[in-house]
Amino acid sequence: MTEKERIIKDNWEELGLSNDFLFGKIMRDPEICKGVLQRILPQLSIERIEYPELQKEIKEDIDARSVRLDVYVRDDRDTVYNIEMQTVNTKELPKRSRYYQSMMDLQLLDHGQSYKKLNQCYIIFICLTDIFERGRHIYTFKNICQEDGELALGDGTEKLFLNANGQKDDVSPELKAFLDYVAGKPSEDQFVQKLKKAVNEAKKNREWRREYMTLLMRDQENIEKGLEQGRKEGREEGESRLSALIQKLIDEKRAADVLKVSKDKEYREQLYREYGIE
Repeated sequence: MTEKERIIKDNWEELGLSNDFLFGKIMRDPEICKGVLQRILPQLSIERIEYPELQKEIKEDIDARSVRLDVYVRDDRDTVYNIEMQTVNTKELPKRSRYYQSMMDLQLLDHGQSYKKLNQCYIIFICLTDIFERGRHIYTFKNICQEDGELALGDGTEKLFLNANGQKDDVSPELKAFLDYVAGKPSEDQFVQKLKKAVNEAKKNREWRREYMTLLMRDQENIEKGLEQGRKEGREEGESRLSALIQKLIDEKRAADVLKVSKDKEYREQLYREYGIE
């Protein structure tokens, strides 16, 4: 085992539920997935989870930016849920939620179908930080008329941003216990204990560990190659500008794009505009 492989192996042993790879694997259990959703959305009555799809990739056409979803499931009423674990505040989650919604809608509606066929849809980000800085544990967004606050658009979509480090007394004890566990805090909650056991069992899965190591090593290689090529390109167009873009891509776990932007000037300019880097 090389030194790099040993470091990654040690990293695997330290992972918690907040790691998106491990989170996706654990959410393969329909009962755990249902339990998480029921705590986040207690007003819903979810009988069962159907067709769990982990790390689902959505790409409408060759020019579209692909979307890889951590957890994509639907329940017995055909309500669709996308659940994302987010450890870094990239300052772009609201707009990312908009993009995810649009791409998911394209997948849900076949050509020629009525718009009425679009499923009820929830996009959920579980964050380690408070991206809105209001101290809440949960922020729920629906489309509401600005002139009449009682008038909802009724487009069947909701976007929820959970904050594992909220300060207000604004959620149920069950959801608070779950968010505390995501933040690395101990809890005696029964469901949290089930999650903890699932995490420990997942770490014993050698196939998942190999998959994680392979992905991490590939990403690291792409980042290293991208940084090296980026240094060469940076001397021509401004190193600080390219460095800012590369850091954004690393934060968003877009390691493959780090290498691509270092070689493809047109794609690099596209991402400069996307991230607003002048």
